[in-house]
Amino acid sequence: MNSLLPLLVAQPADPDVGDTPWWLLAAAVVVVLFVFILAAMMVAYGKLWFQAYMSNARVSMFNLIGMSLRQVNARVILQGKIMALQAGVGNDPSTGITTRRLEAHYLAGGNVPGVINAIIAAHRADIDLDFDRAAAIDLAGRDVLDAVRTSVYPKVIDCPDPSKSKKSHLSAVAKNGVELKIRARVTVRTNLSQLIGGATEETIVARVGEGIITSIGSAESYDEVMENPHRISKAVLDRGLDAHTAFEIVSIDIADIDVGENIGARLQADQAEADTRVARAKAEERRAKAIAREQEMSAKVAENRARVVHAEAEVPLAMAAAFRQGNLVGQANGRDDGQGQRP
Repeated sequence: MNSLLPLLVAQPADPDVGDTPWWLLAAAVVVVLFVFILAAMMVAYGKLWFQAYMSNARVSMFNLIGMSLRQVNARVILQGKIMALQAGVGNDPSTGITTRRLEAHYLAGGNVPGVINAIIAAHRADIDLDFDRAAAIDLAGRDVLDAVRTSVYPKVIDCPDPSKSKKSHLSAVAKNGVELKIRARVTVRTNLSQLIGGATEETIVARVGEGIITSIGSAESYDEVMENPHRISKAVLDRGLDAHTAFEIVSIDIADIDVGENIGARLQADQAEADTRVARAKAEERRAKAIAREQEMSAKVAENRARVVHAEAEVPLAMAAAFRQGNLVGQANGRDDGQGQRP
């Protein structure tokens, strides 16, 4: 055993193994890694890439990998682009619905499927809506798909809205004082050109309610309104209440109108009662002043009577003083000499 060991050590190696170049081994390793990476890519993105290729969506495998690295849902972007291509919108490679623009809208927090569906619906309805405006409307917080649907199928708004107001009717008073209770329905459609920055449904309802109340208030009698309810709609429409709003008013219909209280008569009765109370208060004031004057005069009478009593009390004293001075002797004896002199 020990004698065979030197022979085995001295035996030359296999010439096929010892002559293999190192770069060939490195190339084999690289090929194996490339095949492994390619297989992994095909497993992860092969279905999406094949779908894009068959739909002529012009999305490469590297674009799909880049989307994943940028935290973008590649399936959402690809489906949106395929929907646009199949619908025939945004086909321009430079200004149309490109992959980069879809990614930018997705990263900005937009709803890519909603924007694409809205553009397709607008295209079918012959409404001018491009990707930039649809994306801006979506990023502004509006439902762009619902806006397009409202443009095609007008929306009916109750005035007043029972879900947002406790009152079920608008109350207005004609010039003769009779109250009318009205419930109207406003048909509107979306104005896409003013959807960004335009007023919402609440403004439309408030303006229509104000217009109805103004129209009834300018009527001479409630009979005129009851005979011609359409005059209210016409007057409100002529005011241009949909200016600077996101909607365009199609029509205003009076759904219900009822006669309420005679507020004018009630106000007159209340005014008459108030005038009566005022007159009573003034009469009471005058009576109080008369009583006070009477008391003042009674006090003066008592004062004058006291003065008379005081004067009467001084007469005996004056007579006594005259007797003591002898001024009453001549008169008492009747011997006045006619010159006012007494002996």
